[in-house]
Amino acid sequence: MNLRPTPGQAAFREEVRAFIRERLPKEIRERLHQGHSPRKQDTVTWQRILHERGWAAPHWPKEFGGAGLGIAERLILLEELQRGGAPVPLAFNVTMLGTVLLRYGTPAQKEFFLPRLAGLDLWFCQGFSEPGAGSDLASLRTRAVRDGDHYVVDGQKTWTTMAHEADWIFALVRTEQAARKQDGISFLLIDMKSPGVTVRPIVSIDGQHHLNEVFFDGVSVPVANRVGEEGRGWDCAKYLLASERTGIASIGLCWERLAHAHALAASLQQGAGTLAYDAKLGAELAVLGAEIRALELTNWRFLLDTEVARRNPGFASVLKLKGSELLQSLSSLVARLAGPAGLERRDAEGADARHPLAASAARYFFYRATSIYGGSSEVQRDILAKTLLG
Repeated sequence: MNLRPTPGQAAFREEVRAFIRERLPKEIRERLHQGHSPRKQDTVTWQRILHERGWAAPHWPKEFGGAGLGIAERLILLEELQRGGAPVPLAFNVTMLGTVLLRYGTPAQKEFFLPRLAGLDLWFCQGFSEPGAGSDLASLRTRAVRDGDHYVVDGQKTWTTMAHEADWIFALVRTEQAARKQDGISFLLIDMKSPGVTVRPIVSIDGQHHLNEVFFDGVSVPVANRVGEEGRGWDCAKYLLASERTGIASIGLCWERLAHAHALAASLQQGAGTLAYDAKLGAELAVLGAEIRALELTNWRFLLDTEVARRNPGFASVLKLKGSELLQSLSSLVARLAGPAGLERRDAEGADARHPLAASAARYFFYRATSIYGGSSEVQRDILAKTLLG
């Protein structure tokens, strides 16, 4: 297939770049380029700006606040947001839950939740993983027992990203025992302010608090907050996970981190010049650039050519696996460039480190997790062994 952009696609890319230059607050852009994670308010502020344009939920129909963009335009938008140092729309709201509600939600659920998801009036987190049910989600043990027009939920979720900041959680719960473990699971929307919900922090290796354990102790959830049929929540979960593949390769983020590495090299003295003239480093940067470009073309080919996707159902694992490896390679390189500055960490209150290179180096620890979340690299290799190698 021809992977050259059409005139319309090229024009759309320029439109997105101009929008980011004009509307993205300078403070947010600079923080993200330095390597900091977006703060909650950064994401809220920027997503609401995008929502004015219909780009907070670009793949949603216009009637629900989206832009009805095709897959090519969605890819371009995501790539340019990442390359431009902009927070991406909250995936839990837009790519995950919003997509599920469009497919399985009731009219009342769509009317209430979709506008609040796109405008970030509600912040959702994802309650899938449990102790002993991470990569094998169907082994979950959190239970929901029907009591009239409510469910009573008991159990535990773990590795729940941003649960301490979230207003609601969408969770998989077991509503009945079945011969096949994927059956008997339901998909519930739970208000995090409900009595019986407890959130405990997990501080990860990067020294930051973005992960949590979430406990449910007799939590009452209206049956009206169930998405899809009772016992058929696995259908919702599969549909949600399949919708994640558009940005799974993190192409724009890889390009942004490579550009950051080039900028760091040009700013660091070495002898009479800078590291930008170091032949060994130049070769390493060139190899990384070539690998990102190869992944970018592979990503476009897989997502735009339905025949390729049909013949290779496990090919998304190639994108996830290689994207994870590249982000880890890039973060490792930036950490080496930062040198001793990379030893500086956030203080106990979570204030940003003072040295401008410290944040970039600290992301090294965060990106260690890319080969775990969204499906571990071991699981991706198993999928490839079964689907591509037989």
